[in-house]
Amino acid sequence: MAIFENIGALLVLIGIMIVIHELGHYWAARAFDIRVDTFSIGFGPRMIGFRKGETDFRIAWIPFGGYVRMAGEHPGDEMDPRGFLAKPRWQRLVVVFAGPAMNIVLAVALLAGLFMIQFPKMANADGPAVIGYVKPNSAAALAGLREGDVIVQIDDKTHPTWEDVLLKEVVSAGRAMALLVERGSERLPLTVTPQLDEKSGVGLAGWAEKTEIEVGGLVPGMDAARKGLQAGDLLVSINGRPINTAYSIHEELKRADGKPVDLVYRRAGKEIAVSITPSYSTDLPGGNRWMIGVELSPRVTYTRLGPAEAFRESVNQNIKGATLIYQFIHALLERRSSPKSIEGPIRIAQLSGEAARRGPASFVNLMATVSLNLAIFNLLPIPILDGGVILLLLIEMLIRRDLSLQIKDAVFKLGFVFLMVVVVFVLYNDISKILPG
Repeated sequence: MAIFENIGALLVLIGIMIVIHELGHYWAARAFDIRVDTFSIGFGPRMIGFRKGETDFRIAWIPFGGYVRMAGEHPGDEMDPRGFLAKPRWQRLVVVFAGPAMNIVLAVALLAGLFMIQFPKMANADGPAVIGYVKPNSAAALAGLREGDVIVQIDDKTHPTWEDVLLKEVVSAGRAMALLVERGSERLPLTVTPQLDEKSGVGLAGWAEKTEIEVGGLVPGMDAARKGLQAGDLLVSINGRPINTAYSIHEELKRADGKPVDLVYRRAGKEIAVSITPSYSTDLPGGNRWMIGVELSPRVTYTRLGPAEAFRESVNQNIKGATLIYQFIHALLERRSSPKSIEGPIRIAQLSGEAARRGPASFVNLMATVSLNLAIFNLLPIPILDGGVILLLLIEMLIRRDLSLQIKDAVFKLGFVFLMVVVVFVLYNDISKILPG
């Protein structure tokens, strides 16, 4: 059942992305009186559709992707005074750019609308970056970092939040990051070099933020549910050890080795102590371990933003997202990140289904993220993508003449082959993550 839910959620998500993207091309083309012959959602033979004016609006049998077919669009097409190639290059540039631009507009609009209804914020999102856990033998441990250290500078970023730290960490595998940490009354210059995680394909330093942990959900039938814990309870300590990260709980459960643990949690300002007996789980993605039956989540507060503030916050979030994508691509080219971190359609289907099951807010947030990623991917200077067409148009505007049909044909064939290689790789990548081992 979950597979069909994932596929359905993916089709909704991708369908909206495609419609918005192609509408950008369509509206821009119509604004410049370019004749649009076909507006297709999907590729291949026509399944259903309707004709409006001179345009055939259709849904095709292959559901991924879409296109707007304009008169005189391809070299060798019959010349048409209302054709794409008959228009000035700046108009063609606008038409091509309009697709990715609409995806960017959608990403901003979705997040702004979401923030006006429900703006999630980590409890200490604006606070200093305090280390709450250091994994033994990790890059952070080897650098001499300790729990309680405050990161006051990372590379050229002063007074970073933990989000800033994470953005640096994931794209810095194998690259030394200069830190300035505050430990008590001292300020210590340290250097940490994140290690490339083979499974996720990103850089990991082996640290975690000091934050408050709450119960995000309960596993039916396990002792935490039987002892009366509820979603939203703030976890205070386990066996007398303060809970600053989820790792605090995992380590104490491992140390207890199945014996009951003393858990203190806070509800409505009142602290409650309870003894919970762990259960050993053998079907977890991250490996077998002892569990008490709670989903651990950093504490999040929710509020509503006004329209102007929601728009500003959405723009800021999308700028951060675009910056991270750029840094990730740069890290890929420098081999500081692995292509394994690229998510393909199978993984996006899984994420879509999970987000849909969590609720509308999660699904809208994922849709905004995918829309931004789609816009940036389409703007890459790869022939056959919008970015490749834009690059060729800019070259022609610079040299003030059209490139030969032979050059364009060779470039687009090369781009098509490259794109097919990427498609095969991401599908293989997704399948390899699903298969055991």
